[in-house]
Amino acid sequence: MTIRVVIADDQQLVRAGFRRILDAEKGIAVVAEAADGLEAIEAVHRHDPDLVVMDIRMPKLDGIAATRQLLREERRRTRVLILTTFDLDEYVYQALSAGASGFLLKDAPPEQLVTAARVVAAGDALLAPSVTRRLVEDFAQRPPPGQHPPAAVNSLTAREREVLLLLAQGLSNARIAAHLVVSEATAKTHVSHVLDKLQLTDRVQAVIFAYESGLVRPRARD
Repeated sequence: MTIRVVIADDQQLVRAGFRRILDAEKGIAVVAEAADGLEAIEAVHRHDPDLVVMDIRMPKLDGIAATRQLLREERRRTRVLILTTFDLDEYVYQALSAGASGFLLKDAPPEQLVTAARVVAAGDALLAPSVTRRLVEDFAQRPPPGQHPPAAVNSLTAREREVLLLLAQGLSNARIAAHLVVSEATAKTHVSHVLDKLQLTDRVQAVIFAYESGLVRPRARD
């Protein structure tokens, strides 16, 4: 099945570069371009793509606001991959909180963009390593959360709670399976149950939930 993509960026040369990279890949097709957040929303409504590659700083409506508006629509299946030059904590957290499933910097090599597009469109989540580090550092600087985790955690079995903690460490399904000594298919099923019970969209949201609820505490920095 072909992954249908909308590219949203206010720079025409950047859009053209992204289009050239993605259109060159088998199974990926760029169906529209947008120069700002409003055009991105319009393009999604018109083409119903699988993925939007979304810049953050755009005129009229920025990428974070556009992402938030798109993903709060009922039955919206489109996924969002944030691509930006700004490796700043405030943008990372805002983008993920808005519902984006991936976050890459524009200086990433082309093959990483292609991989990210496939991973995010498939329903998983992806963060650049530097982004993951900054996200955890951001949580480390916040006041300690309350002593009691959200009630939703009580719906998890002991094994599912363990899986949530492993997700918060950034482990893949294969590494979770190895840690639990189960098959990768079983690990994937556990992950799906955790996301369903906690009403989370993907692994990124699971990481945020685990840290915000106090189930995981960032390690103190030296």
